[in-house]
Amino acid sequence: MKIVLASDHAGYPLKRELTGWLKDKKGLDMDIEDLGPFSADSVDYPDFAASLCRYLLDGKADFGILVCNSGLGMSMTANRFRGIRAALCMYPRMAYYARHHNNANVLVLGGGITAFFQAREIVEIFLSEEFNGGRHSRRTDKMDTV
Repeated sequence: MKIVLASDHAGYPLKRELTGWLKDKKGLDMDIEDLGPFSADSVDYPDFAASLCRYLLDGKADFGILVCNSGLGMSMTANRFRGIRAALCMYPRMAYYARHHNNANVLVLGGGITAFFQAREIVEIFLSEEFNGGRHSRRTDKMDTV
């Protein structure tokens, strides 16, 4: 499984911690790529959200993780791309439903409002949960037609 991460300056500290933690996880077949930024210098979140979304849509990764201060700007930007289902998850249960019911392919976190310990739990659930399909497929298929 290939995971790509990106953030803005406000999300940079949490993204950096998550990237290191994911790379250090033993026993998981994951390839992790950080699309930037690589410092806390001010950047514009739409640029990094767009970069990650294009990466996913080009088939270069399976899932993406975006982080900005609240998660709102990244999720709004990412969801403008047809084929991207970005879910801002503040709690582990939201990550479960994002994958299980909505087949989300991008997890969005608020770096200014989500502690690292909780972000780890959210990421673990998001990356391990499978899409349930069934009646949910009918609904997710409609997302790209509206």
